[in-house]
Amino acid sequence: MSEPALLQVRDLSLDFPSAQGHFAALSGLSLEVSAGECLGLVGESGSGKSALLLAILGLLPRNARLRGSIRYRGAELLGLPAAALNQIRGARIAMVFQEPMSALNPYMRVIDQLSEVPRVHAGMSRHAAEQRALEMIEAVHIGDPERRARQYPHELSGGMRQRVMIAMALIGEPEIVLADEPTTALDVTVQAQILALLQEMRARTGAALVLVTHDLGVVAQLADRVGVMRGGRLVELAECEQLFSQPQHPYSQALLRLVPRLQSAP
Repeated sequence: MSEPALLQVRDLSLDFPSAQGHFAALSGLSLEVSAGECLGLVGESGSGKSALLLAILGLLPRNARLRGSIRYRGAELLGLPAAALNQIRGARIAMVFQEPMSALNPYMRVIDQLSEVPRVHAGMSRHAAEQRALEMIEAVHIGDPERRARQYPHELSGGMRQRVMIAMALIGEPEIVLADEPTTALDVTVQAQILALLQEMRARTGAALVLVTHDLGVVAQLADRVGVMRGGRLVELAECEQLFSQPQHPYSQALLRLVPRLQSAP
């Protein structure tokens, strides 16, 4: 018997009140994420990719109306009390945000932000948590970790801040990492370095990765399976090689026609 999926999303719908009534961000979406796999989610802006990640972590605004089911290891996350959800966020399911400056606290040193996760979730002492933070800074290949650890986010380059975000996501040893456009704000060289780092971290930790991106080149490099989203719906879900060689849905075919160099990928 195959092992059940780590994450199961079933018939998930999300809408927000608007001047016209309600705006549907997600409509009847279902998918699964298995241990160790990379699931890529692609689609144009507004397709619901990022909204899905925020729904999984319970980070939607108060006016969001969410229906359906999100299960982690068989346990329902929707409706879970905040205290219980906080035990899962960061420790079991973590997130790498698109823009680290909006996610990192500008008033806290890097080492203080990183060490907070093992102190809260693993009960480590301050000294042990700071040592763990330094190990993670080194693991994501930030040079001179002792000095960088004691700096504030604004003192780091964009690439370094994104590495800190990855370190923060992984320091609690989560089983699932959600990455929302993790390379969009970076130049091409740094983008390649971050992608290589995500591959390395995934191989080292065995964490599953849900990668939201509009960049099919990124998907071709990292994903095992690909979900194509449009208008809040999952219009196609396939093995990466199959999607690039034989896309079934007209929208998937249209996306691939925009990047013909990827037709033979991965």
